[in-house]
Amino acid sequence: MDHLMAADGEKTSEPPALVPARMVNEFIYCPRLFHLEWVQSRFAISDDVEEGLYVHRVVDEASSDLPDPDEHLERFAGRKSRSFWLSSTELGLTAKLDIAEVDSAGLVVPVDYKKGAPDPHGKVWDTDRIQSLIQALLLRDAGYPVEQAEVWYNETRQRMTIDITDQTLSEVREVLIHLHEVASDPQPPRPLINSPKCPRCSLVGICMPDEITTLRPHEKPRPRRLLAADPDNRPVYVQEQGTVVGVRRGRLEVFKEGQTLASYRLIDVSQLCLQGNITVSPQAVRELMAREIPICWFSYGGWFAGMAQGLPGKNIDLRKSQFTITSEQQTAIASRMIEAKIRNGRTLLRRNSRNLPEHAPGQLLDLAKQAAEATAAPSLLGLEGAAARIYFSHFTSMFIPDPPVQTDRFDTNGRARRPPPDPVNALLSFLYSLLVKDITATLTMIGFDPYYGVYHRPRFGRPALSLDLAEEFRPIVADATVIQLVNNREIRAHHFLQKAGACQLTADGRKAVIGCYERRMAHEIKHPTFGYRVTYRRALDVQARILAAHLTGEIPEYTPFTTR
Repeated sequence: MDHLMAADGEKTSEPPALVPARMVNEFIYCPRLFHLEWVQSRFAISDDVEEGLYVHRVVDEASSDLPDPDEHLERFAGRKSRSFWLSSTELGLTAKLDIAEVDSAGLVVPVDYKKGAPDPHGKVWDTDRIQSLIQALLLRDAGYPVEQAEVWYNETRQRMTIDITDQTLSEVREVLIHLHEVASDPQPPRPLINSPKCPRCSLVGICMPDEITTLRPHEKPRPRRLLAADPDNRPVYVQEQGTVVGVRRGRLEVFKEGQTLASYRLIDVSQLCLQGNITVSPQAVRELMAREIPICWFSYGGWFAGMAQGLPGKNIDLRKSQFTITSEQQTAIASRMIEAKIRNGRTLLRRNSRNLPEHAPGQLLDLAKQAAEATAAPSLLGLEGAAARIYFSHFTSMFIPDPPVQTDRFDTNGRARRPPPDPVNALLSFLYSLLVKDITATLTMIGFDPYYGVYHRPRFGRPALSLDLAEEFRPIVADATVIQLVNNREIRAHHFLQKAGACQLTADGRKAVIGCYERRMAHEIKHPTFGYRVTYRRALDVQARILAAHLTGEIPEYTPFTTR
């Protein structure tokens, strides 16, 4: 389906073609869910979805053909046809029927399989009833006599009957008129407010109903606890040089010289991160792409070099909004991001510094306020630079008195890179690469183009939007990890190599840093805006979706992530 926007801003979306009956079910449940799934092609697997697929396995294998409607159907009484498609351009509908049975009177009865149970009143759920009526409509349109439809509820093991009447069919046609109106609008409907439907919705982590409603003006309901499950899968890092990564029997395996070094279930893997000269088999690349698991490449020194994934995101409306944003809007978003970066750095210093001068927090607070009001990128750059000089001049005051690595050189060098000249700079550079990698994967999954930002200018090979969003998370994720590594003595002097003025981590050093970084990303905090607890990894995802909601016009301004 194409959505076109005329020069005067008038919507000129083409009407949708065939609507799947399952999407009508989703529309009855929640029009916003329908819009996200069908119009924007955004989909998520949940336990309920997996359970539904399991229940459907008994009817997913096509068998037998439904007799021609011109035949004497009574002769085919008892025949069952499984898993076949019917479509009608006149109705604008298509459906995959689980079962169609021919009874002794020659009538055809569609039977829809559901994993759950009838509603609390012992009746068929409205969503299921409409979906079954659509199947009956399609069968009638194909010429078959249909007077009843049935729904099979697997949980209670019972069949429920639905009578096909002119009144019920008229109800379906009214639903379809409303559905096409919603589908023709590029903007999704507003989220449901405090609805009991949301907790079990598979797209709750994408829809974010409470968060979007909270950020709308004049709508301030108390957000409920985060409904989206924190994913159990985690990134896999491979840094043993000369190894080969492959897949075998549903597992991701790392080999070297015929020996298996590591093996993970594919369902437990969220990213494959390769550092240096690692080979990935074509079968593994294909399987990872099919599962939408990104492959991230780093140079041996830890520079984030690139990423490969499957087909690009289908959320074209988001990318259109991203590329058509005005320079004023870009600056407004960037100013909030830099304000958050300065405030989060100030908070980190106040929490951890052992001898912070009294004037430093005040200076940073003033710069944060000025950044929030900046109206041009050059002035924002100047404010960010001034804040960075103050912040990094006191950075080593957050370390313990006798640190396990040489930190005093950072006081002389300041923040330096390409190459980092001392251990602290080496840690910061490597951790910033890991953070940008995670944000790039998150932005790409949501549907952004990570190379077109609002603050960092586009440049070949630079994920500008990832660098933008990383700004507010650098102090509280990457810098905080450096402090933890040093103060907990998880990093030592022998974890660094010094060559020609450049300092870099050894393989053991990188392993220690990655372990600490992943613990930081899994650390739970209270969300500063919504009040529920989230991991930093989920906070990245929420923040990227808030940015998407702002760019597509769902919320009036971008709210950054700022700790207190």
